[in-house]
Amino acid sequence: MHWMSRIVAAALCVALQACVTAPANSPALASTADVRTPVTILVSIDGFRPDYLTRGVTPVLSGLAAGGVTAPMRPSFPSKTFPNHYTLVTGLRPDHNGIVANTMEDAARPGETFTMATDDPFWWSEAEPLWVTADKAGIRTATMFWPGSNVPVGGTRAAKWPNAITGGARPDDWQQFNQAVTGTQRVSAVIDWMRRPSATRPRFVTLYFDTVDTAGHMFGPDDARTTAAVGAIDKIIGELVEGLKSLAQPANLVIVADHGMAATSSDRVVALDKVADPADYRVVESGPYAALAAIPGHEAALEKSLLRPHDHMQCWRKAEIPARFVYGTNPRVPPYLCLAETGWLINKSAPTESFGGGNHGYDNADPAMAALFIANGPAFASGRVLPPFDNVDIQPLLAATLGIAPGTTDGKLATWNAAKR
Repeated sequence: MHWMSRIVAAALCVALQACVTAPANSPALASTADVRTPVTILVSIDGFRPDYLTRGVTPVLSGLAAGGVTAPMRPSFPSKTFPNHYTLVTGLRPDHNGIVANTMEDAARPGETFTMATDDPFWWSEAEPLWVTADKAGIRTATMFWPGSNVPVGGTRAAKWPNAITGGARPDDWQQFNQAVTGTQRVSAVIDWMRRPSATRPRFVTLYFDTVDTAGHMFGPDDARTTAAVGAIDKIIGELVEGLKSLAQPANLVIVADHGMAATSSDRVVALDKVADPADYRVVESGPYAALAAIPGHEAALEKSLLRPHDHMQCWRKAEIPARFVYGTNPRVPPYLCLAETGWLINKSAPTESFGGGNHGYDNADPAMAALFIANGPAFASGRVLPPFDNVDIQPLLAATLGIAPGTTDGKLATWNAAKR
């Protein structure tokens, strides 16, 4: 049987199973018209390392893992927030989806810099996120925050004020990110969507939380305050589970993180201005890695300084970045990349004040960068632990739960086959 036929058949079985196994007193059995089709909810807990589940503060998440499928998941390189969130919903590595960094440049837009506030479709339209794929298949979608979900992918933004955008596709329902919106409010929005009649109820939903990542950056991954943030988000996930239960709404929950977190310190900093002459280069991005461009005519001088052995970092020409990173073919990747040893930072200059905390963006194969993965629901097996896998596999897995073809993807359906019931 063709794999697509198997997926559609599996999705039908899941829907039927949800009907058959609902408890007798469930509101879902009040009448035939009230029977609810399973929804797929993709939840991101930014910066949540898999080992956070061992800290004794996650009864909900640990319970979902024990009753579902779990594994440590490898982020794509660079292990940063925006590149990996877009990878999760496109199935394409950052080098292929166009969001190659949290901060980047494009020769087609001289003088312009992409930041995490950029919503111009120009930057986002190299890949198709799953909410667009689902919409094309007639599946209603909604996003309670997700990088890129506020952007009409494929649209065009006018150069002059008020910069109207024409064309493109967004989710059917979406929210502009606001960090002040509490976790409970985010969950309540999703539950409200689930209260809608079937004709307007979304079948694919995303939900995003940032508090664990914020705590990890501020205090480091091993601090008690980060553990407290982990415990707090577990309670919020509990609110989501209970809200779905109250509506007798079957759901395939796919709970992920974009990356892990490593402890950093002002004692572990490589100062770029001590490595090379600042007159030779321009810094596009710095931190766990540094992305650099040579000042025109200064390439030889910069390479002489950068492309030699250094303590706690390694530098490459763009074309010579190790193949395992799958990074460097996209025009938005700058000409030179320097990657710090995990726990070290590459800054423009030496720090003038002491600091601690945490960061990410390091080698994506480092265990400190590993990301959470839990899948629980009628489509998934129970009590199954998978070996580590790449986060590009999430998009085809999600597509399979929705019964649609994943489209162009770097991911593999093998992860879905290993996870499904």
